[in-house]
Amino acid sequence: MQPQNMSPSDRSLSLSNLQDPEVRANPYPLYHRIRSHEPVHWDEPMGFWTLTGYADIVSTLRDKRIRKGQGIAAAKERVPEEAKESAQSVFDTFSKTIVYSDPPSHTRMRGLVNKAFTPRMVMRMESHIKEIVERLLDAVQQKGRMDLIADLAYPLPFTVIMEMLGLPGEDRQRFKKWSDDFAAVLGMVRHRPEKFHAARGSIGEVTEYICGMRQSLVAEPKDDLLSALATAAEAGDRLTNEELVANALMLLAAGHETTTKLISNGLLALMRHPEQMKKLRDEPALMASAIDELLRYDSPVQIVWRYADEDMEIGGKPVQRGKFLNLVIGAANRDPARFSEPDRLDITRADNDHLAFGGGIHFCPGAALARLEGQIAIGAILRRMPNLRLETETLEWQESPTFRGAVSFPVSF
Repeated sequence: MQPQNMSPSDRSLSLSNLQDPEVRANPYPLYHRIRSHEPVHWDEPMGFWTLTGYADIVSTLRDKRIRKGQGIAAAKERVPEEAKESAQSVFDTFSKTIVYSDPPSHTRMRGLVNKAFTPRMVMRMESHIKEIVERLLDAVQQKGRMDLIADLAYPLPFTVIMEMLGLPGEDRQRFKKWSDDFAAVLGMVRHRPEKFHAARGSIGEVTEYICGMRQSLVAEPKDDLLSALATAAEAGDRLTNEELVANALMLLAAGHETTTKLISNGLLALMRHPEQMKKLRDEPALMASAIDELLRYDSPVQIVWRYADEDMEIGGKPVQRGKFLNLVIGAANRDPARFSEPDRLDITRADNDHLAFGGGIHFCPGAALARLEGQIAIGAILRRMPNLRLETETLEWQESPTFRGAVSFPVSF
């Protein structure tokens, strides 16, 4: 059974509306309309199924018939002809990461990454993360104003993941470009050939760089994530050069994109809810609970995609094999069937099993690190800047529908 074509009025229910800057500034009314109308909804303009209900998304994330890697080949077919050659290289790299692979490859790589990305490695960073935050805030303290993204929310997680990987600080700008080019195609909906070309070039450069390091990493491993990935073994298996590069680049890109947006979106939500900000200042012990509520309220990752590997039924709708599904995490985290008063920010919310870090086998391996960085950064801002205020109510939001975050965030204090 083929999905039915949408009537003209149904176009108001399409995720294509996220191209509108006003909708990007607040996508939640759109999500509510789609979920109220049809939680499992065929989006004709976009050519995929859209899921907005919490229960449907949770079950889909756990369904073994729903794949990620299988969709890579199909995704290539949606790319315009002038971008296919570059897209091929980019998608080949995607397919070698834990994010875009399926079992058994995913199981093997996840085992290696988990051995490297241990809680001990995260927790030993706590004091250093505090030092970085204090240094970044010291640099702007006398100015009385800052861009929360450029001066704190971006450099903090990028510096941390660079150091955890063991990448030299003097090459930070090179890795920033490579990471930004890679991240630009992660959340792409409208395929732009120039983005694929840039990503392909950066992947080539970072491959040469990291492969040049591998021999020395294996001969004299250091106490860092890249050394751990290069030398980790699971039943005698190791990451290939291509897998090492792909996963290092994915960890670098995803490791700062999501945390940057957790810090900036979280602070914006608190500033727009001064009673919640005051409560958190007065009761810093609520910080862990607050971080999870901020993740639920305005999730850094709004949409993830999956691929139906066989015919199935989701939410009473027949979904054919080969169809793409967009799981709207941002909508699931505000589903009134799961969360009481979902549009209300409540830093004391107890039952808060949000999906900001995904679910199933693709649950984010860096969740603990992101939470720690968010707690430290937001805690320091509240402690050091009691008069924090927005310099504008009109923020420009990034174009990507996958990652939700402002382009800049000017504040004074």
